[in-house]
Formats: sequence, C-alpha cells, structure tokens
Amino acid sequence: MIEKLLVANRGEIAIRVMRTARNMGICTVGVYSSADAEAAHVRMADEAYFIGPAPARDSYLNIQAIINVARACGATAVHPGYGFLSENAEFAEACAKEGLTFIGPPAAAMRAMGLKDRAKGIMQSAGVAVVPGYAGDDQSVARLVEEAEIIGYPVLIKAVAGGGGKGMRYVERAQEFENALDSARREAKSAFGDSRVLVEKFVSRPRHIEVQIFADSYGECVHLFERDCSLQRRHQKVVEEALAPGMYGLMRESMGAAAVKAAKAVGYVGAGTVEFIVDASEGLRQDRFWFMEMNTRLQVEHPVTECVTGLDLVEWQIRVADGERLPLKQSEVSARGHAIEVRLYAEDPDRGFLPSVGRLECLKFPDAGAGLRIDSAVAEGDYVWPHYDPMIAKIIASASNRSEAILKLTRALRGIRVAGVVTNSAFLLRCLSHPKFRDGDIDTGFIERFGDMLLPRADCPSVEIFAAAARFLVQGPGTSELASGAVNPWSKRDGFRVGGRARQVVSFERNGERLDVVVEFFRDGVSQYYIAGSLVDIPSGVSVTRLECRDIAVMHEGMTFRIKVFDPFASAESHMAEADGVVAPTPGKVTAVLVTSGQRVVRGTPLLSVEAMKMEHTLLAPADVTIASIEVLVGDQVKEGDVLALFDKVSEVEQ
Repeated sequence: MIEKLLVANRGEIAIRVMRTARNMGICTVGVYSSADAEAAHVRMADEAYFIGPAPARDSYLNIQAIINVARACGATAVHPGYGFLSENAEFAEACAKEGLTFIGPPAAAMRAMGLKDRAKGIMQSAGVAVVPGYAGDDQSVARLVEEAEIIGYPVLIKAVAGGGGKGMRYVERAQEFENALDSARREAKSAFGDSRVLVEKFVSRPRHIEVQIFADSYGECVHLFERDCSLQRRHQKVVEEALAPGMYGLMRESMGAAAVKAAKAVGYVGAGTVEFIVDASEGLRQDRFWFMEMNTRLQVEHPVTECVTGLDLVEWQIRVADGERLPLKQSEVSARGHAIEVRLYAEDPDRGFLPSVGRLECLKFPDAGAGLRIDSAVAEGDYVWPHYDPMIAKIIASASNRSEAILKLTRALRGIRVAGVVTNSAFLLRCLSHPKFRDGDIDTGFIERFGDMLLPRADCPSVEIFAAAARFLVQGPGTSELASGAVNPWSKRDGFRVGGRARQVVSFERNGERLDVVVEFFRDGVSQYYIAGSLVDIPSGVSVTRLECRDIAVMHEGMTFRIKVFDPFASAESHMAEADGVVAPTPGKVTAVLVTSGQRVVRGTPLLSVEAMKMEHTLLAPADVTIASIEVLVGDQVKEGDVLALFDKVSEVEQ
C-alpha cells in the first residue's frame, strides 16, 4: 500500500487529493513556490517543501526539483493533479525511474493521446469515428491553406499538442486563415513548446460531451457516464454538468462503449476522459458524435461525476495505481440525480475576461452541505497571483433533477462575497438564468450567440448601491452600536445633536462627478437615505467592506461594486488624464507587434498581442489613429498600465 504521497501540484486540486489520501491513512507531501509559501495546500500537507521561484517553469514544471523532494522525503508515490506535469510523459518516466508510483496512465498512453494528430490515427484504426480534417506532417502554410479549402469553411485550427483551448482558432473565411494560423502557432509554441497544428471541420451546432473512463492494469475498463461541457468561452469550459441534458439510453451506451474502446486501444490505466464533439443541429443522435481528444488525467470537472455516482475518483486512482483491480464492474456502476459545476475566476468579463490579480480583501462562501460542494484553496487575505490560473473556487450543486440543481447553484453564487479582485460571478449567474440554458438547449456557441445578454455593458452602480455604501460609512460594519448593546450615548451614531438629530451628507464619485447621499437619522439608530431628493431603499442581502485603498466594496447578488469616496482636493485633471496610446491591461509578455510606426489604422485594428495566464490577448485600436511609436519589443515583460504604443488620433482615415 502507498504510505507517503507527494502531490506535485498546488491549489484546490492539491487539497482535493490530500483530503482523500488522508482519509485512506496516507501521509501527504506538498510542494510550493515562493509565491505559495503560505498557501492552503502547504498548510494542509503533512510535510511541505520549497521547489523554486514563483514562475511555474521554475517550480511546478521543474521535474528534477520535484523528484529531488520525493527522494529526500521518502515518498513512495506521486499524484500530478491536473495541469502542470499531469500529462507529461517525461515526468511519468522520471517517477518510474526513481521507483515512484505515478498515479496516472503509462507514459506510452500519454504520448499516444497527447498529440492530436496521432490520437486521431489510433482512433480511426480502432474503429472510433473522428471529425473530418487534416493532421499530416506537412506543416507548410500552403498545404494547410489547401487542406482547409478541401475540408470547407468554417474550420478549426488546433494545436497538435494542445489542450484547454490554447492554440485553437476558429476560421470562418479563407482570407482570415493565415493570420489565425500565425496566432495559433505562437500560442501553441508558448504553451506547449510545439507549434504544429491540425485543421478540422467546424461543426455548426456542436456540443462538447465527454465520458469519464477508468482502467486497471488487468485489462478491465469501465465508463462512469458522461459530462456535458458545452458552455465554453474561447474553448475554456464555463459550466459542466452530469448527466448531459437530453441524453438517452442507447446513445449513452454507444458513447460509453466508444470511450472504453478508445482507452483500450492505447493500453490505458487509471482515470481519463474521452472527449467527443456532438452535432446537435438535429438533437442528439447516435450517428452524430466523433472522437475529439483524450485527456490523460483527472479533469477539473470530476466532482460532478462524483456527485451523481457517489464515487471518490481520487481513491480509485490511488487504488488502481497501487495495483488493485477496479472496485466495480460496468454493470455495478450507476448514476442518480444531476450535478452542475461552475468555476469562479478572478477575471473581468467587462475587459475581455482578463485576469484580475490582487489581494482577496473579502472572501465568504455559503455553507457547504446538503447538495452544495465548494472546492477552493484560497481564503480571505490570500493573493491571486499572475503566475497561475486565477480560479478562486469550483462551486458544485447536486439535486434529484437538473432544475433543482440549477436553483441551488444560483442561490450559492448569489451568496458569495468577494472583494479585492473582479470575478465572473455575475456572468455565471446570467448563464444559469438564461431560458435556453434552463431548457438544456446549449452548444459551444451559446455564449457567443447570446453575448449581448450574458455580457451587457457595465452599468454604473444603482443608487441603492451608493446608499448601502453611505450606510456603511455612517454606521460602520454590521449592526448599529445600539442594537449590539452599547450604552454610551457618545458612541451612538444616530445623528444626535443638542438641537435635535441632524442630517449628514456622504459624497461619492460617479462617472467622474460628485454624488451626494443625504442621511437622515432617527432614534434607536434608524436612518433614511436620500439621493437627489428621493428616498432610497437599501436591498436586503447587501454586504459592504472597506478596501485597503480606502474605496468601498458593495457586494450584492453575485456582483461587487467598487465605490470611490469623493475627494474634494483631488485634481479634476486626474480624472481626465488618459495615455494617448495603448497600455497593457494586465501583467504579461508581448508576443506580437502587428503594426509599425507611422502606420495609419482604423478602429478595431489589431495592434499588439500580450500573453497572460498562457492565453494570448490581442489589443485593438480604440479609434482611427496614426501609430506614433511602438514602445515595446516582442518578448518584453510588461506590467498592468505600461504604455505599449503611442499614437496621434486622426479625424478620419482615407478610404
């Protein structure tokens, strides 16, 4: 039996693995970078060891550093979690060479499934249907353009070594192909060290349905039903659920059998996920699903499978890696109810979902239990670093049916309180409340198609939000002193004056202008709030806190509003000053400069690309401009707010 387990990862997956290992009586070992010295997974581990600087390439991707820790601490097994080294065949081989049990598939299976072109060939030979496309060795632009024409537009360009949507581009027309190819190759090279791509036919109404499989070293393999991951943004999963809406028995059996066949074709052992693309243009049909790829690891969304099957997938991983047979046969695996998971990210939907880094000055979750599960590795006061994935938590709700699960998840999201960073919680709530989603009418183009509803332009906070901020300033956090039992009349914040109770004016900034909230006090700590002469009622369920920068954070219905107290001494010019150019919206690395000095461009023209969190973000011209100068070079590391390019605005561009 495995006695000491090293978890070669960080964050919530490290905690998730350690929790099961502890329940099994296994000693756990954590590793950490300089940024994670005080992280929750370090505190939870029985032992923890430093492995390098904050950048992942110098720590969590440093194979030798992790092997050295395993050797020094006497670990007998390594669990890679997901991401980082979880699908790295060299890491699996290094563990085996050191005599460590690698809790994952054989290196040969990783290599077979790790390259999309090779994986498609293996699946075709095994009789598993694949999407029409080109995955040949000739990577010349001319050949790829030719193959795209043969396949027929629209097409998808996908990184051969890709995953998580990185190195993937949708191309609708032939004239867009070469630019999309360049961008996909850059991103693939940065993320995977491999710029090769394949080209596939784009399915018009695709659903992304994946099947969880498990295999042991005795040749047995079972599937644990399917998950629907169709709600995606830039090929990144947003909502995952089990079981798939609209799935019926015969199709479930067909997909499960195909997934098992795919796993056996590569001699798979352990947990894996076979992903299929399904043409939903005519509903779900048995002849309209194709193999897309296989993830040779545990998936981020595995909790929804655990919720409907009642199984602990990490325990299965450990037992199978330790040489045990699968705990159940296929006929013994069953599923009940429905489960949905969303990923709460520190990202700003109003700025193209750019990562939001900083200190979590407020973080409160509703109580878990009774069908609500929260997997998180951060707490109030922790930092969201620019070096790693900005996920704050996974919120998972389960119930007897899909409608109840959606309702439970919606209530949970509305009860979350986050301040200090921007999150996607309001966006998630809009997704869950959309009528089409509630009906199960979803596909991978859902978010793009309903973007106007899901991503409305950021509105100025309502007057009720400003009134809540005013109440916080005049009464302080929580209940009033009178309600909490204070008896000192001088400490009461009830507006008492010798000549009668007075009014107080609290001023904030709104759209660069002053907004006054008039607070009228009454006896017993009761007060009323007026804006522009009208009485304002503060809604229930509002939470307010003060940020380190002295701004006020008002949290309500899954949204956090940052309210600035009016400063009469601030220069009016400071509110109007803007750099006459383009600035970095987030810390990152410049990956492409697409214009030159003196060039005249129209609004929306791509100017530069910046990579952050291993995703490439293209910055567009905000108006018709002439480029005055480029202030950075490809490869430069930039901070948020750094000037990237300067320009002279022009009234119009010659046609």
